Amino acid sequence: MTAKKPFGLPSVKLILIAAVAGVLAGAAAVYVKEEGYGNGNAQTAALSSDCEAAKDHSAALTPFTKGQVAAMVAAQKPVSLQNVSFKGPEGKPLSVQDFAGKTVLLNLWATWCIPCREEMPALNALQKEMGSDKFEVVAVNIDTGDDEKPKAFRTDYGIDALGYYRDGTMGAFNALKKNGLAFGLPVTLLVGPKGCLLSAMNGPAAWDSEDAKGLIKAAIGS
Repeated sequence: MTAKKPFGLPSVKLILIAAVAGVLAGAAAVYVKEEGYGNGNAQTAALSSDCEAAKDHSAALTPFTKGQVAAMVAAQKPVSLQNVSFKGPEGKPLSVQDFAGKTVLLNLWATWCIPCREEMPALNALQKEMGSDKFEVVAVNIDTGDDEKPKAFRTDYGIDALGYYRDGTMGAFNALKKNGLAFGLPVTLLVGPKGCLLSAMNGPAAWDSEDAKGLIKAAIGS
């Protein structure tokens, strides 16, 4: 099948929507509970206390949340995302903890979400250029039902660099929503090598832009 022409970068209107969502997320982040964000198992306060050091890392990234990624909001309190769970390419259960040692850009998306569809080629390009043993874009599809629609979308639009991650239960999204990190789709969270939240945004972004690449380079220390 011939790949369809990819969507362009998110429109100015969508970026403005993302910026507004970022302000709302920032307000929520100040009051977020200090606990793990599991969508299956109860968490202990120990997980979040392990993320105390991530606050300094998060604060150091603030100068890089500008331009196309200005809506990214620094985590205000220690938050562990280790137990946010989904399935891998072969249906194997995974969680953020399985990516320990990597900085992860965790993105939740769905085929029915137009802003998600617009930014997927940019996420694919970011992974193609910057994916390594230190960094990965983990884009988790949350369509309910079978794999037909998300797999067809990936094929039609040439999404060839991103791993195929799925959560047909929407458990990951609901866990993030319950704890004040997700208000709609797409939602994107920058997670440190120990599974600690560094920053988050609701809404689309041009993830293949120089602003985005600068943020990722700062996050992984390169």
